Amino acid sequence: LIALVGLLGLAAARPPNILFIMADQTRMDAIGAYGLRNGTTHTPNLDRLAARGARVRLAYSSTPTCTPARAAILTGLTPWKHGMLGYGDVAPHYAYEMPVAMATHGYSTAVFGKDHFGWNTTTNSGIPHGYQTRFIYDGLGNGMPAQNDTNGFDNYDQWFQLQLPGKNPLATGLDWNAWRGAPYIYNESLHPTTWVGSNVVEYLTNYSDPRPFFLKASFHRPHSPYDPPQRWLDLTQDLPLATVTTGLNWDNRYRGGASDPPGCLGPDAWCGQFPEASVNHTRHCYRASLALVDDWIGKILDTVEAKGLLDNTFILFASDHGDMQSDHFLWRKGFPYESSSHVPMIVSWPDSMPDVTIPRGGVIERVVELRDIFPTMLSVAGLIDPTGAPAASVPPAEAAKMANLDGKPLTCLLKDPSGSICGWREYLDLEHDLLFNETIHWSALTDGRQKYVFEAFYPREQLFDLAADPGERIDRSADPTYAADLQTWRSRMVSQFEREQRGPAWVRGGVLQRRVASQLYSPNYPGPTYPGPGQVF
Repeated sequence: LIALVGLLGLAAARPPNILFIMADQTRMDAIGAYGLRNGTTHTPNLDRLAARGARVRLAYSSTPTCTPARAAILTGLTPWKHGMLGYGDVAPHYAYEMPVAMATHGYSTAVFGKDHFGWNTTTNSGIPHGYQTRFIYDGLGNGMPAQNDTNGFDNYDQWFQLQLPGKNPLATGLDWNAWRGAPYIYNESLHPTTWVGSNVVEYLTNYSDPRPFFLKASFHRPHSPYDPPQRWLDLTQDLPLATVTTGLNWDNRYRGGASDPPGCLGPDAWCGQFPEASVNHTRHCYRASLALVDDWIGKILDTVEAKGLLDNTFILFASDHGDMQSDHFLWRKGFPYESSSHVPMIVSWPDSMPDVTIPRGGVIERVVELRDIFPTMLSVAGLIDPTGAPAASVPPAEAAKMANLDGKPLTCLLKDPSGSICGWREYLDLEHDLLFNETIHWSALTDGRQKYVFEAFYPREQLFDLAADPGERIDRSADPTYAADLQTWRSRMVSQFEREQRGPAWVRGGVLQRRVASQLYSPNYPGPTYPGPGQVF
C-alpha cells in the first residue's frame, strides 16, 4: 500500500475520508468522556471515540443557535464576517463554503440529517451548498404533505408518509422548542434518529466510489422535541440526574415572577422555575434522546471499522450549541452561559497519519470554535498545512479565500498543543441578537478561564471566573478584586467592535453602547435580506 502523507502535511496520495458527526443541541457535560457528570451520562460510543482520539475541553459556539452556528461551520468565519448575528436564514450562497471546497478537490460529499440550509420546493431537495448527496431532516414545520414552504416537507417527512400514510410525525404532541418531554408514540424504527443513523450506515456499507468521502451525519436530536423511544427511557432510568445549576441571585430574574422578562412559564417557555418532577422528567428525556443518538453513532463507527476504513478516516464530532436544561432557570439555547455556548468536540485520526504529538485519549486545552472546523477539514485533505498556509497546488484565487478564514486548523493543536506554530487565539468572541424578547441581546468574550458578558438591552455587564466557578454561579462584575479583569475584557470588546467597524450603534468614544433594536445581519451577509444596521426584524 502507498503510504498516505499525514494529517499534518500535504497530501501526495489519496487523502483520508472525512466523517463529520453532529448531534444538535448537545451539552458538553452530557458526554461521559468529559468526566463532568460521572455516573449520570450514557454515551459509551462517543466515549470510545474520545478514547481513540482527543476531546477539546474549551470548544464554543460563538452564536449558539442553530442557523448562525451552522453558518460558522459552513464558512469558517466569525459572526460579523459571515453576517449572521442571531437566528436568521443561512444565506443561499457564500463566497467560500466547506462542502464546495471538498467537492472541488475530489471528495464525494454527502449529508444525512439536519443541514438547516432551507428547502427548495421546486427541486424538492435541500439547498446543496456543495453537498452532492442530500437526505435531509431539518425538524421544521408540521411534517405533513400540505406544508409547502421553505421549511420543507423534507426527505424524512416524505419517507414517513410512505410508511404511515396520513399520520402525523409529530403526534407525540411536543413542539420543536417545547421544554417538556414525552416518549415517542411510534415504533422506534420510525424515529428521526433511526432514519438518519440507518441511512448513514447504509451509505457507508455500500460505498464504492473511488473518491474519498466527505460525509456529514447530522442528528437532529437531542434537540427538542425531547421524544426518546420508551426503551431508551427505561435503559437510562436508573442513572441519577446531575444537579441543576443556579446562581447566587443574579439569575432570579428568570424564575418567572411578575417583574421578570416575558416568556417564562408555559408549555413553550424559554425560562421559568417549574416543578422539580417535571424538570427531572424532561432532563431524563433529553438524556435518553442523546443515548439513542450515541447508539447510532456506535453503529456508524462499527461500520467504518468493518469496512476497513478506520485507518484512513478522520472523524470529528461536534454540536452546534448546548441546551440550558433549566440551569439558571433557562431552557433551550441562545444564551452566553456555559450550558448553551460550551459545546463538545472530539477528533479522531488514523494511525497512518504522522506528526500527531497529542496522545490518544488526550485533551486539547486551547479555546476552539465551530469556525475552526472548515480549516481543519482543509488541512486533513492536504489543502493547507497546520499553520493555515495553502498547498502549492491550490489556485491563487482559492488561496486568497483560505487566507480570509477566521478559523484555524485543529491539526495545528494535534501537532503542537500550545498552538504556537499557528498563532492560536487567546480568547474568543461570542454574541447573539435579540432572542425570545428584547432583553436577551448580548455580546461576550471568553478564554475558557473567564467570561465577560455585555447585556446590550440594559446595558449591564457580567464577569464569571470559569476556572473557580464553572457553573457561573457568581457574577464577579461588582467584585473589586476583579476590577482590572473587567476593564481588560471591556477594552477587548471595544477594540473588537472598532476593528470590525461596527459603528456608533455598537461603540462610541470607546464606550460600549446600549442596543435596543435588533441587527440580525451584519453588512457582510451575502443574502437578500440585509436591511441595514439598527433596524428591527
